[in-house]
Amino acid sequence: MRESRSELGRSVSPPEAASVSVRSPGRFRTLLNEVWSYRLSYLFIAPFMLCFVAFIVVPVLAAVALSFTYFNAIESPRFIGWQNFQYLISQDLLFLKHALPNTFKFAIIVGPGGYIAAFLLAWLISQLPAVTRKWFALAMYTPSLTIGIAMSIVWLPMLTGDRIGYLNSVLLRLGWIDTPQLWVTDPSYLMNAMIGVTLWSSMGVGFLAMLAGILNVNKDYYEAARIDGMKSRLQEIWYITIPSMKPQMLFGAVMAIVTTFKTGAIGVELSGVNPTPAYSGHLIINHIDDFGFIRFEMGYAAAISVFLLLLMYASNKLSWGLFGSKGDE
Repeated sequence: MRESRSELGRSVSPPEAASVSVRSPGRFRTLLNEVWSYRLSYLFIAPFMLCFVAFIVVPVLAAVALSFTYFNAIESPRFIGWQNFQYLISQDLLFLKHALPNTFKFAIIVGPGGYIAAFLLAWLISQLPAVTRKWFALAMYTPSLTIGIAMSIVWLPMLTGDRIGYLNSVLLRLGWIDTPQLWVTDPSYLMNAMIGVTLWSSMGVGFLAMLAGILNVNKDYYEAARIDGMKSRLQEIWYITIPSMKPQMLFGAVMAIVTTFKTGAIGVELSGVNPTPAYSGHLIINHIDDFGFIRFEMGYAAAISVFLLLLMYASNKLSWGLFGSKGDE
């Protein structure tokens, strides 16, 4: 009886193995045929994928690898494990006392503030006639493109710390101050100046995406809401506009986060010195530049950049939780 069962098992197993071996080449051949049928599509996305891999994926992986090494740009990288991260979160007083708190203060005010301002301006512009709407949108979007020019012809003359500075001149004439204030060299005022300039220039592609989202909301929704008794514009925005443009709201939030965390040169440009006075405008980006391009401690600079990448990732996950959906993930 045992022999018959073993013989039966032997007779059954080879056909099953053969069916599996025949099935897998069939699936592989089907996959190849499907890829070949969309070969033109892959050809069109190939330039983007090559650039994405070369300038995004490879640098990120290189930064992660270098963050675990000591690398001074002259000698070969030497593996040191978690020492860079341990020093960053426990012994780097410049990072703990200045770069990290300044970055959080700057990001909390500029990120949500610029995001809310972009939405409100986009909504106000959407209420204008189509003829004038494009000119107002262009006027709001232009500062994000010409921040370098505006810095030299608007902000620096305005915030100059003498009597001929535009802001000091106006405040002196109004009698609000008795002596000229050092708006960009006094540690007490530099961060506020950085926040104001960044908010002014924050109406970028996120603002345009929100404007497009508001204009594409189906007008029938508003008419139906009015018939049902909705009378307030605030109710329309909260119950119709925002839910109908969640993808644009998500894109605007992501762009606001990226723009806020990558901003760093603004403090140096305003104050004219590096580092900024009393490190009052020292952000994480400035800390990376300090160790990477001045001290040439590339491994430690890579560790700081990885830390910043994790902060941005956590902020983006928060944005996905607020405005994303299961389908978007």
